[in-house]
Amino acid sequence: MFDDFLVRATVAGIGVALGAAPLGCFVVWRRMAYFGDATAHAAVLGVALSLATSIPVFTGVLVVALSMALLITSLNGRGVAMDTLLGVVAHSSLAFGLVAVSFLNGIRVDLMSYLFGDILAVGHVDLIVIWIGALAALALTLWFWSPLLLSTLNPDLARAAGVNPKRQELILTLALALIVAVAIKIVGVLLIAALLVIPAAAARPLSQTPEVMAVLAAIIAVGSVIGGLQASLLIDTQTGPSIVCCAAIAFFLSHAVRPLLAKRF
Repeated sequence: MFDDFLVRATVAGIGVALGAAPLGCFVVWRRMAYFGDATAHAAVLGVALSLATSIPVFTGVLVVALSMALLITSLNGRGVAMDTLLGVVAHSSLAFGLVAVSFLNGIRVDLMSYLFGDILAVGHVDLIVIWIGALAALALTLWFWSPLLLSTLNPDLARAAGVNPKRQELILTLALALIVAVAIKIVGVLLIAALLVIPAAAARPLSQTPEVMAVLAAIIAVGSVIGGLQASLLIDTQTGPSIVCCAAIAFFLSHAVRPLLAKRF
């Protein structure tokens, strides 16, 4: 674990895990798992935009992911069921992104690295971008924690307290777009939503308060990154899926342990 590329991969993964875990709690509480999926799938279109215009991949993915998230938010409640809208956006944006990539003549694109991540190829510049994006998403989540939590639990009570639920939803959308943009290098487009949802879902049975759930989710996410890296090296598997598998194991263990803890305490 002390080779240079492994240190970079571990530090990058920890950064994304710390940014994604508290945000993932809101995704779970609001039942927005498919929302994160749709935003992540739009990242492929962002990759194509970045390669076509020679701008950084992070910038292209962030712009497209944020635009897609804002589009979903604006179309919500206009006669189309939310799950239907998310299904259309998620699959169509991925399809349009893959078609757009095929038109990039003279540019070699490793789609597997974008779909499933390539954390072992993280460079020093990538590391800086990942941590800036992850810290920005974490700062947004923590700064607006109370109004976000209030608008999540009871929008009517939030309005009575002077909190605008729509504004909080936009803040959450911005934080989600940031995490999607930085996590594409770690776990890839197809697994970003899993990294958001699974650690938070694993922490839920073991938590008595929202704050405890956020902290436990962060611990599980960081442990999944480290465990996934180790498993990938030991059994020669893709790192992104290995990280998600570790998080899934933590999810099943937490739900298995919960009844035992309930009996004991």
